[in-house]
Amino acid sequence: MSDTMNAIVITKFGGPDVLEHRMVPRPTIRTGEVLVGVKAFGLNHAEMHMRKGEWDEWNPVTGLECVGIVEACPGGEFNVGETVVGVMGGLGRNRPGGYGEFAAVPATNVIAVQTNLSWDQLAAIPETYITAWSCLFTVLALRPGEDLLIRGATSTLGQAAVKLAVNAGARVTATTRRRERFEFLRKMGAAETIIEQSGLNRIHTTEFDKVLNLIGNRVLLESLNLTKSGGRMLQAGWLGGLDPVKDFNPMLQMKSGVHFSLFHGKVLGSPGFPFSKIPLQRIVQQIENGEWDARPTHIFNYKDIRKAHEILDSGDAEGKIVVKRF
Repeated sequence: MSDTMNAIVITKFGGPDVLEHRMVPRPTIRTGEVLVGVKAFGLNHAEMHMRKGEWDEWNPVTGLECVGIVEACPGGEFNVGETVVGVMGGLGRNRPGGYGEFAAVPATNVIAVQTNLSWDQLAAIPETYITAWSCLFTVLALRPGEDLLIRGATSTLGQAAVKLAVNAGARVTATTRRRERFEFLRKMGAAETIIEQSGLNRIHTTEFDKVLNLIGNRVLLESLNLTKSGGRMLQAGWLGGLDPVKDFNPMLQMKSGVHFSLFHGKVLGSPGFPFSKIPLQRIVQQIENGEWDARPTHIFNYKDIRKAHEILDSGDAEGKIVVKRF
């Protein structure tokens, strides 16, 4: 095997045009890591922010996730030739990520799957559904019969959260910027659909047992106020931008008794968020059986990465963007 590989590299901070195909050193691996031959990968908003220089950590070879084949595994956690997904574990941050021909992934951040899905279909699932499951069931502790508000429900993470929550027996209220997307959300099982807008807590006076805020800091305070006392509000996305909350005064602005948490995907695979708890094989099987539609809305070839990032930047993907190597 060659000591070099083809990779998509962030050459400087800027727009999609800063992404270039280059030959770079192939990752070396040690015990506890898995060398994955990347077949496809999904795009994530964090990679856009990394490309622009707006993220806390970044690697020139970005990519928070990948799907592919095990090429080597010194510790024996996985068999060579197995189909696996790799998510986070420093990918694209403190180690080269899924935009490379190969990726060295901590074994704690790899899951083997058995599936007949194509590589591009499989690539639309891992980060989105693993994150959504962790948010709903590890952090929010969602239970059947609870009222759940999902803000930003037509994002890829939002769609996965709607499906998982409805499947778990929760009553889901979903927000979207576009009224024409209401029927789309209802078909996924949302009991109520409302327009996403600032000041939602003044317009929609219902309080919820649990709130999943994917919009971010811009609506943090009002999301807290939409949560019942004793309930939980989780912020796990920044669709509304990364600007911080200005002049935040908890004593004056926060409701008493609401539990507020933050979820960052870089904790996935850590002792508090182990992959062993995530039923990814069952999720993949449900998708393969047609119970959920998780097909990517945009599929690009590896050479067309700039076009893929143009769609990512537009905010109009309305689903997962996937890049396939072959």
